[in-house]
Amino acid sequence: MKQSLQLKIGQSLTMTPQLQQAIRLLQLSTLELQTEIQNALDSNPLLEVVDEDESESSANALSDDRASNSDTHSNSENGTAEPSAQDTSENFDTTEWDDPSDSNVTDSQWDEEIPEDLSTDSSWDDTYQTSTSTSSAASEDDWTPGDNDTQQETLQDYLSWQLNLTRMSNIDRFVAETIIDSVDSDGYLTTDCGDILLQCQEQFPDEFLEYEMDEVEAVLHRVQQFDPVGVAARDLSECLTVQLKQLPPETPFRPEALRLCRDYLALLGNRDYKSIMRRMRIKEDSLQAVIELIQTLNPRPGASVIENAAEYVIPDVLVRKVKGDWVVSLNSEVSPELRINEQYASLIKRADTSAQNQFLRDNLQEARWFLKSLQSRNETLLKVSSQIVAKQIDFLENGEEGMKPLVLHDIAEAVEMHESTISRVTTQKYMHTPRGVFELKYFFSSHVSTVDGGSASSTAIRAVIRKLVDDEESRKPLSDSKIAKILEEQGFNVARRTIAKYREVLGIPPSNERKRLV
Repeated sequence: MKQSLQLKIGQSLTMTPQLQQAIRLLQLSTLELQTEIQNALDSNPLLEVVDEDESESSANALSDDRASNSDTHSNSENGTAEPSAQDTSENFDTTEWDDPSDSNVTDSQWDEEIPEDLSTDSSWDDTYQTSTSTSSAASEDDWTPGDNDTQQETLQDYLSWQLNLTRMSNIDRFVAETIIDSVDSDGYLTTDCGDILLQCQEQFPDEFLEYEMDEVEAVLHRVQQFDPVGVAARDLSECLTVQLKQLPPETPFRPEALRLCRDYLALLGNRDYKSIMRRMRIKEDSLQAVIELIQTLNPRPGASVIENAAEYVIPDVLVRKVKGDWVVSLNSEVSPELRINEQYASLIKRADTSAQNQFLRDNLQEARWFLKSLQSRNETLLKVSSQIVAKQIDFLENGEEGMKPLVLHDIAEAVEMHESTISRVTTQKYMHTPRGVFELKYFFSSHVSTVDGGSASSTAIRAVIRKLVDDEESRKPLSDSKIAKILEEQGFNVARRTIAKYREVLGIPPSNERKRLV
């Protein structure tokens, strides 16, 4: 086969390291970006954070110089001479410093306060406590949400603490510990009492040889009296019954509530009020009072002890209305302001080929790339956010019902970028508006056709459904078909199955489960 040389011209896209870094920073969330910036600061000596006090101190110094020049000029005009440096130092010595011979502190007191020698394993800070005002002020400035959070206490820890305060035999205490270990996060017992007894017998066969099921039940009942009352219940009926028994006997409708929870709880779940009134032989107003009493109970007692840790969202973009116009700006507190360390950069020599000089040159180039990538990220985020706000002004003015249908292609076309870039920008980025904090993805939604041939946002349709359900009559809740008919009268073409899907997304139960007596 004969070899030959050929010349071809073509175009190709090369993912340079700079472009890869810019894309990676673009899709990072706020917390991830802060971590990336900190890693860059730790690894690159030519990157540094701009101190906020620098600009303030320089501005204050400039104002002080101007004021000093103004005072000097005015004094010279009035014929008043400025004090000399010697006079100033004398005044300073007499006013700011006291003569030790004139003070009330004796030599013996000085000898008692200052030890002659410090121990070899101590330092000055160990012997003398310095002022904590500066450190406390700094700690307040550096405080972030979550710094004061303590270790989360589990439900088992809380119940075990109460068990340690309860008088029990060693055998009963072991059974109680086994019961507590079998309680889930909602406070319900997940293991059968027979299995608990079998587990105890397998671990200590001699001690539990004559231990019977009734004794396990007795220990279980004692654990159910712990706070929160009703914990370690085997089902909802037992949980509510235990809580009702803790109420005073003179509580109105307490006996009827106990009977309803024991025998007819399934009918209550199905909203079959007629069957309940017929079987319990009570009237509608009495049944309503019984239901109100049951609604004061806690069906998930364990949830009151285990609280989920608060999750804080730091918005990337701030939106506010200024003189009638909506203004979009980046949150300056998301990331610190960075710059190149001029002191290290000045050490770089052009003709030097040493390892130290090459190290500085490489880090200088990386620092410039990183700063440029950050600037590109901020510009793209601001540009995309501004377009979103421009297209969703009705939402900012009127709420969810004013949301317009919007897709990634609309924003990509407006800012002249690819849809994949818009997707990266809007993922895990949050916008703070007067109506709350929303992820940028929230403003994108599919469209629903209207009667006049237009389109409406699915978010707006869900808001209308929520409003219709909130305003419905509790005795006759709206069915999905009825909601679809109402929306059609308002100009929206929405199928019944679409209504059911939106209702499930909103967490709204079906009409038969929303039925109430009043």
